[in-house]
Amino acid sequence: MSIILISGGQRSGKSSFAQQLAEAQSEHPVYLATARHWDEDFSLRIKRHQADRGPQWTTVEEEKHLGRVALEKRTVVLDCITLWLTNIFHDNSYDAETSLQVAKNEWEQFIKKNMDLIVVTNELGMSIHAQDEASRKFTDLQGRMNQHIAKTANRVVLMVAGIPLTIKQ
Repeated sequence: MSIILISGGQRSGKSSFAQQLAEAQSEHPVYLATARHWDEDFSLRIKRHQADRGPQWTTVEEEKHLGRVALEKRTVVLDCITLWLTNIFHDNSYDAETSLQVAKNEWEQFIKKNMDLIVVTNELGMSIHAQDEASRKFTDLQGRMNQHIAKTANRVVLMVAGIPLTIKQ
């Protein structure tokens, strides 16, 4: 089992790079989607991501309970941690501490599975400072969870303008 964490800003090329890695490792990779269909814009984003993947991909949708998904001996792209955390944060009434514990527990159950995992996340803390309290709490939650995942990862890649920069090998 290996874990590759791919982080970066919006539209930095994270998902495309993750898909390329997965296709190089497996003829039949799995795309583990965590997005909720919040609104029409999100539905369009989901459709665009689906169109980017070929017929060799199996798509599994799971908004929160990653530990429940049976993906042993597969190459899996989890896209993405930010949307997964959004679901957890929302469902825990925007309580960052509770959400972090829920996410860490779920993550630990998930990585017990025997799979090659490529994880996409966002570096929210590199952006502007959020104006409202909930957004600041979420940025902190995201950063803390990214650190937790990075500790478990074999490799960490930062995407900048479509260029992968390996920061942990």
